[in-house]
Order: sequence, then C-alpha cells, then structure tokens
Amino acid sequence: MINDILKNLFRFVVLILIQGLIIKNMDLGTYINPFPYVLFILLLPFDAAPWLVLIAGFITGLMVDMFYNTPGVNAAACTFMAFSRHYILRLLSPREGYEFTMQPGIYSMGWPWFISYAGILCLLHHLFLFYLEVFRFKEFFHTLLTVFLSTLATLLLVVVSQFLFNRPKEESA
Repeated sequence: MINDILKNLFRFVVLILIQGLIIKNMDLGTYINPFPYVLFILLLPFDAAPWLVLIAGFITGLMVDMFYNTPGVNAAACTFMAFSRHYILRLLSPREGYEFTMQPGIYSMGWPWFISYAGILCLLHHLFLFYLEVFRFKEFFHTLLTVFLSTLATLLLVVVSQFLFNRPKEESA
C-alpha cells in the first residue's frame, strides 16, 4: 500500500516536471501539443476511490497550470478527465470485471483495452482543454485538428512510456 502511494507520488512529480520543463519548451508546430502528464490519471489503480481520483486530477491540472500560466484551464480539463474515468472504466469493463490489485496498463489489460481506454480519456481531456482555452466556435475546425493531432501525440507518448517503464508480469509456473 505505502509502496503504491510512493510510486504514484514519484510518477506525479516526474510527469509534472517533464510537462512543465521539457514539453512546454518544445515547439512541435501549431497543431501538436502533447500532454503526457495525463498518464498519471490514466495509471491510477482501479480501486482508487472516485473522489480521490477527482482530487488527484484537480491537483495535477493545477500544477500544470502553474507552469503554463493558464488559470484553471488544465485543472478543469484534468478534473473532467478524472470524472469521466469512472464511466470509461465501467464502459470498457471486462466480462469478469477488474482485478482490483491491478493497475491499468498495456501488459496487464492488453493492447486493445489500453488503447481504447487511454485514447478515449485523452480525447475527452483534449476536447475539454482546447475548446475551453479558445472559448469560441469561430475556430472550430482549427481547434478540432489541434485536438486530434495532440491526442495522437499524447497517446504515442503514453504507449511509448508503457513499453519503457512498465514490465510484463512474470507468470509463475
């Protein structure tokens, strides 16, 4: 239990620092803005209480807002993502349900499940974030293109991080 809390706290700090110190200073063009910090919310355990996920989402977004000088935009998007997570988990629930000792990941849940889960939540986060940031429909298609390309870039970083930092569980014979 304490080990899981420390691991998630370490993941939180590292992802916020990567977002605020590295990704923020990269110029990938007008339409591509990856947000790998959402990985923190994606990888929270299945048995995390919904209220705790909401608070973690809000604090995560607030920390990113401090780096970007965007008062509350990332906090709102992360809180929305954290709120949606419970419903997406229920929507994608396997027939036998989740093992609550597991965490969402490619190796624990499989490729199709994880890509669906991460893709839907990243898309919801980015839709909320970019349309809240623009706050008008005058640039609807420009913003929509930014949402889709940024979602693909974020999803790519999330999947790559799964391969780099998560190991498949060894099956005991």
